[in-house]
Amino acid sequence: MANRFILNETSYHGAGAIAAIADEVNSRGFQKAFVCSDPDLIQFGVTQKVLDVLEQNGSAYELYSNIKANPTIENVQTGVEAYKASGADYIIAIGGGSSMDTAKAIGIIINNPDFADVVSLEGVAPTKHKSVPILAVPTTAGTAAEVTINYVITDAAKNRKMVCVDPKDIPVVAFVDPDMMATMPKGLTAATGMDALTHAIEGYITKGAWELSDMFHLKAIEIIARSLRGAVANTKEGRTDMALGQYVAGMGFSNVGLGIVHSMAHPLGALYDTPHGVANAIILPTVMEYNAPATGEKYREIARAMGVSGVDAMTLEEYRKAAIDAVKQLSQDVGIPANLKDIVKEEDLDFLSESAYADACRPGNPRDTSVEEIKALYRSLL
Repeated sequence: MANRFILNETSYHGAGAIAAIADEVNSRGFQKAFVCSDPDLIQFGVTQKVLDVLEQNGSAYELYSNIKANPTIENVQTGVEAYKASGADYIIAIGGGSSMDTAKAIGIIINNPDFADVVSLEGVAPTKHKSVPILAVPTTAGTAAEVTINYVITDAAKNRKMVCVDPKDIPVVAFVDPDMMATMPKGLTAATGMDALTHAIEGYITKGAWELSDMFHLKAIEIIARSLRGAVANTKEGRTDMALGQYVAGMGFSNVGLGIVHSMAHPLGALYDTPHGVANAIILPTVMEYNAPATGEKYREIARAMGVSGVDAMTLEEYRKAAIDAVKQLSQDVGIPANLKDIVKEEDLDFLSESAYADACRPGNPRDTSVEEIKALYRSLL
């Protein structure tokens, strides 16, 4: 069976990259943008940086901001109606995963109206037409939604997140500008950075991994391990490197899948509104320990990429422990909580475990699992 790899048509990287939006809009003949961005980014002037580029270029736009941190079916459906009324012919998504995921769902439904209920997009939906063209401007260094074929929408009525995978939703152009990430507070920088590290590690050990994806994931782990502490301290070098590292991780995992760290994190976001990156960071070391027997020699390369010295002289048990310990130390250094005791309620464990097992990321986990084993992993983190 052939291995498929899907990336953006074009991507721009580096400080000031958003200036290229005008060139892309003009060269593609776009007339009016439907700009998706969340209320906080608008309030703090981050969205305005892109709007300034559009205004200086004489480009028309309409702003849509009914977007929650964990976007809901309602956010998507009102966005679809707003897009129809706007007269727009393309979308600009400005933000983290929430803005981009909302934009992807809107763009798909506009050109595939049979999926207007949103819930039918879960999993790998049989859409026929490409999304409305999306230009993506990330403001966090974590989700890499600007280069992935995935998006996540919350079904608020059922307290669950729907993972949607569709090659037709990938943004046509990404503008990865570290200046757009400079206003992220320390906590958000840490959480989104650990989300990116989780993407890289899970993508490297997932069942679908292969040589091309391994190349991206190992480089992403290396970049993130050396730069996340600096990004949290708001150094220019740290911000710039993290902007690249999270994107490189996205190039890989989007094409090969993830595992049960994400499966377990998704229900926490749906039920408790836990920030996705925080949930991933807390769960990652525990699941790495659980998955270790199914990973061959891969943890040696993870340890090496994390900056651990002397790995070639270590036994299998030693380098597996070294890799996990390096992840724990990075998480601790950037201020991530050590466990779920302040998040998860004992009485919710059955619901969480069943939801995680049903999650679309679970089949990619390198070690086959069960509802009871996932429940035991949750409980170990209380």
